[in-house]
Amino acid sequence: MHRKFFLFALVFFFLPCLLRAEIQITTAGGWYESAYVEWKPVSSATDYTVMVTNMDDGTFYELDKPLIRSYGSYFRADAPGLKAGNYQLQVNALLERVAGSPQAITSATTDKLAVKAHDRSGFAHFGYPQGVGAYKNDGTLKEGAKVLYIYAGNAKTVEMDITVDKKGTQRHCVGLQHILSAYEKGFADMPLAIRLIGTIEAQHLDSMGSTEEGLQIKGKVGVPMDITVEGVGRDAVIRGFGILARQAESLELRNFAVMTALDDCISLDTKNSHAWVHHIDGFYSRPGSASDQKKGDGTIDVKGNSQYVTIAYNHFFDTGKSTMCGMKQDTSANYITYHHNWFDHSDSRHPRIRRMSVHIYNNYYDGIAKYGVGMTNGGSAFVEGNYVRNCPRPMLISMHGTDTKNGTDEKESPSFSGENGGVIKAYNNVFEGSKTLVYYDAGKAPVHFDAYLAKTREEQVPSSVVAKLGGTVYDNFDTDAALMLVITPDAPEDVPRIVTGEGGAGRMQHGDVTFTFTASDDASSELNNALANLILSYEPSLQAIQGEGKVEPQSISLARQEPDLRFDGRTVYNPFAKPVRLYSLSGICLGSTSATYFSVEYLPGGAYVLVTNEGTLKITKY
Repeated sequence: MHRKFFLFALVFFFLPCLLRAEIQITTAGGWYESAYVEWKPVSSATDYTVMVTNMDDGTFYELDKPLIRSYGSYFRADAPGLKAGNYQLQVNALLERVAGSPQAITSATTDKLAVKAHDRSGFAHFGYPQGVGAYKNDGTLKEGAKVLYIYAGNAKTVEMDITVDKKGTQRHCVGLQHILSAYEKGFADMPLAIRLIGTIEAQHLDSMGSTEEGLQIKGKVGVPMDITVEGVGRDAVIRGFGILARQAESLELRNFAVMTALDDCISLDTKNSHAWVHHIDGFYSRPGSASDQKKGDGTIDVKGNSQYVTIAYNHFFDTGKSTMCGMKQDTSANYITYHHNWFDHSDSRHPRIRRMSVHIYNNYYDGIAKYGVGMTNGGSAFVEGNYVRNCPRPMLISMHGTDTKNGTDEKESPSFSGENGGVIKAYNNVFEGSKTLVYYDAGKAPVHFDAYLAKTREEQVPSSVVAKLGGTVYDNFDTDAALMLVITPDAPEDVPRIVTGEGGAGRMQHGDVTFTFTASDDASSELNNALANLILSYEPSLQAIQGEGKVEPQSISLARQEPDLRFDGRTVYNPFAKPVRLYSLSGICLGSTSATYFSVEYLPGGAYVLVTNEGTLKITKY
């Protein structure tokens, strides 16, 4: 009888805890060297933890708190830095303590999640077995690596001690740019993984190393930086600035979006080496002063004698000048790879090449308004296995073939460039809807051609194929076994499915911005107003970071007087159509300059009165 009474009392004691809550996992999956899980909030939960178990070897660990975030109607946790294999994620909710009861925990576990390895094809990894960035080639962090979690609320205050001289002197650095600037000394002795969470605006940064570009990552030539900047999950965004890399060796940028950058989204500007840029969503930058900069300047540029670079699995959304590869001052082949990028209704520069030796394969050219690959200044490009849809001029060589209408307008300004030419080798590409494409033919087109058509991948371009202007020949870098990594390209017919499918180009799960172009967008190089409005009205959905509390809108003070923007307490004057961020102003009738972030818009020139009505911001032309 005593035993029955004890069991009854035990059940009675714990039953309230058992009935109060359970975790409902809504979705989970594996991605490239990471996994994720989402679940509905538990009303009585005071805290969450997430355990990661490697089902292949039985090892397990607990996720860092910042990787657990609230989006209001659901929670999400991401586990980066996983080697390929099978995993499970266990979500644990710590429940409110009931008076007289012990602390209760409820748990739920995902099914088996398959994690894939990143595709490390390309020149960035050539002769670099230690891995590019903060991660080893198996996807796990390098020994001694430091992890920084960066979000809107801590980008100015994040702290780190960094070695700055050969004596081992430690500098205490506060703020993201300050930390990165300390790496310029070349004495930092630890790999660094910078994990971006949510949306980070220009105003959140402690400073910018480059007033033209934004955040600067600068190293010392010959000293590996071993830095990775990566987005966490599917909604990492940097907005209002881009990233400039100079003299950075072993740099990886991955899994985040860049919106309304100052100039370029990402610029690999000066003497970078072994740089890997992948799974980036590139959107419009701030309009420039030139007529061809309505969508901003470059999206991902490689220049300044940067070498051994891979640009892969990136999604270019209607970008104007997608990717420049080399400047006139570049002096060597340098070796660059572009593969599995989605040029989604972008206009030109896919890439635009000067001097470099470039491997371009398995990219999806999807509704290109102007041209695909552009070649100048003695460069060499191997273009293979790409799928090109509705691109009028898929390959161009300066002062050659299509560029000069096969020589009929050589005395006039060419349509592409007046620079010296180079040579393109083409093999096994698919063209749908292209208008002009002239292949080299010793008898019919020995002078004016857009590319040399190879019969096999291994075929070398003969020295008789010469750039008309400049007289350079193809360097046959792609047939050099000591230089090229062994790859098996995907069949071009499969490229659209691969690039646009699950695990394709862009951020994890294709990010949190969805936009579908129409057939009329294929030939248009004009700014797409619908896409611009979507970007400018983008609102972060992240609400809280575990252990950091609620993510609050940032308060600012608007300057009352600027050269081309004036705010008098009630009216915004924008006479020169400067790109302006709008804020919902509190106490506006009293002339308050206190403002809380509301949305982002481009204001045409003029004067505007900001009117609040039941919490809604309205903009009225003055």
